[in-house]
Amino acid sequence: EEDFEIIDKKQLPDLAELRNEEKAKPEETRWSAPILSLARKASENLALSYGSALKSASLVGLVSKPGSSDSPAKTSTRCHTMEERANLMNMMKLSIKILIQSALSLGRTLDSDFPPLQQFFVVLEHCLKHGLKVKKTFIGQNKSFFGPLELVEKLCPEASDIATSVKNLPELKTAVGRGRAWLYLALMQKKLADYLKVLLDHKHLLSEFYEPDALMMEEEGAVIVGLLVGLNVIDANLCLKGEDLDSQVGVIDFSLYLKETQDSDGKQDGGITAVLDQKHYVEELNRHLSCTVADLQNKIDCLEKTNSKLQEELAAATDRIGSLQEEQQQLKQQNELIRERSEKSVEVTKEDTKVELDTYKQSRQGLDEMYSDVWKQLKEEKKIRLELEKELELQIGMKTEMEIAMKLLEKDTHEKQDTLVALRQQLEEVKAINLQMFHKSQNAECSLQQKTEAISSFEGKTNEMMSSMKQMEERLQQAEKARQAAEERCNKMKQELAGRLDSCRQQMAQLDSKCSTLEKELKSEKEQRQTLQKELHQEKDATTLLKTELQQMEGLKKELRKLQDEKQQLKKVREEQEQALQEMGLHLSQSKLKMEDIKEVNKALKGHTWLKDDEATHCKQCKKEFSISRRKHHCRNCGDIFCNTCSSNELALPSYPKPVRVCDNCHTLLLQQCSSNSS
Repeated sequence: EEDFEIIDKKQLPDLAELRNEEKAKPEETRWSAPILSLARKASENLALSYGSALKSASLVGLVSKPGSSDSPAKTSTRCHTMEERANLMNMMKLSIKILIQSALSLGRTLDSDFPPLQQFFVVLEHCLKHGLKVKKTFIGQNKSFFGPLELVEKLCPEASDIATSVKNLPELKTAVGRGRAWLYLALMQKKLADYLKVLLDHKHLLSEFYEPDALMMEEEGAVIVGLLVGLNVIDANLCLKGEDLDSQVGVIDFSLYLKETQDSDGKQDGGITAVLDQKHYVEELNRHLSCTVADLQNKIDCLEKTNSKLQEELAAATDRIGSLQEEQQQLKQQNELIRERSEKSVEVTKEDTKVELDTYKQSRQGLDEMYSDVWKQLKEEKKIRLELEKELELQIGMKTEMEIAMKLLEKDTHEKQDTLVALRQQLEEVKAINLQMFHKSQNAECSLQQKTEAISSFEGKTNEMMSSMKQMEERLQQAEKARQAAEERCNKMKQELAGRLDSCRQQMAQLDSKCSTLEKELKSEKEQRQTLQKELHQEKDATTLLKTELQQMEGLKKELRKLQDEKQQLKKVREEQEQALQEMGLHLSQSKLKMEDIKEVNKALKGHTWLKDDEATHCKQCKKEFSISRRKHHCRNCGDIFCNTCSSNELALPSYPKPVRVCDNCHTLLLQQCSSNSS
């Protein structure tokens, strides 16, 4: 925190004296003329600003007049703070005015290296530091203006972005650096005046950080906020990265605020300084332009490299597109060919389906007629039986299939016999297990009876012990009552025979002897009681053992129940296995009968062969020629080829588990055979 001294105008040197001194100096020292002119400007401006501060203080009445004799310490401190506030406000006005003028004259956005902008932040920092309270912490005393600025985030939600960005900057390690970064960001947002106005509207919160006579707590703070509104005209482009905000020294440079004199020397110096500033500005521009040219050259090189890569990729892509287009044309041609073929095949299939529909309708009518004829033929089967026996000789071709079926049936019979033997062995094992379980259950029941008898005997003993215990307790109570009565008698005797000591001594001796005997009896009774208690403990231990044995008996009973349940389950399994054996016997008898039937059919069916499709051109029964509409169908019994109308019947054959296609002759023959077998 910097204090400004009040300088009297009389102490400053006169302009005429300074000019005379300059003329008196030799020409060799003329090179220091610009420095002297700057010093002259600084002295004039300081005199004006400090004079205005003195006038304002005297108007308020805080500064003591030269005529007043008494000036206490309080008025001096108030005067000092008033002078500080006035000086800071004047410096703030000057810094804002020069900043706006320089920004408008340049006509560009301001960087962080711009001197008026830097001086503006220094003055603003001094204004915010004025009257700050010192906060004591464990580390030491802390005095920073970032504390009140943090309140803006709570009062104005729009400032939360600034607070988060300031906290996320890793370069900032002190509260002063964070406060400076906050001011930079608020100026870039053009909301610095708004945020400080929000703070001044809540002075009860600011009182925690500032003294009552601080600049931010008085009217000067509102004036400064009003002046800051003019900064919204400026566009500030400040880069926080790379700047050491923590260690910057906030010193005010008064050379920026010095007024120009009317002398020609001053004008020449101002022109020289302007030329130098322009030169520095042009050099800085050249440096920036050279940097940008180098960056642009690097970017052009990168773009050329990427352009060459893209051209190569474009050439490869064009080649690939050409190959893909050729493949697409080939695929289109193939697609057209496939479409033509599919259309032709669809037309052919449509014609075939129409023909097949017609044939299906005709065959359906024929089937209905055949069904009625079959019922008539069934009645005439007995008459046609002799003719069918001659046709049976044509079925020798099915002999091989019948032999295979015979072998399969023999394998099934062998497997069933093996399963029968295994089931019998399992039955014998189950019977043996049942016998073992029966013997175990008998043994468990015997042990249960013995343990129940032992438990009953133990219970009787415990009851007897309890009765004896009760008797002993009654005896003890009686002895205690007798002892109490004796003690009462002794007390009475002592009270009655207090005066007769001689006679009482003899009686006391007798009473002592009686007491000794009673004590002996009591000791004996106590010993008996201890022995009884020991016996009681032993009996309790015995009862606990008996209880554990009872629990074991209950567990054995549960195991017995489980074993009985398992026995019942095994009985059920045995009954089911016996039923399965009976069913297997029935199946075996049926299979033997089927074997005999198959052997008979095998004897009858000899000489049948399976005709190939190329060998037959006409139906064997109706002698009609085969075509696309009239297709070939094999009879699964005789092996010959028939049309759909002559082989529309289906029957279950021994070699086929499901019903298969059979010709009309084989159908009638097999039906006749089935009827004869059933009769």
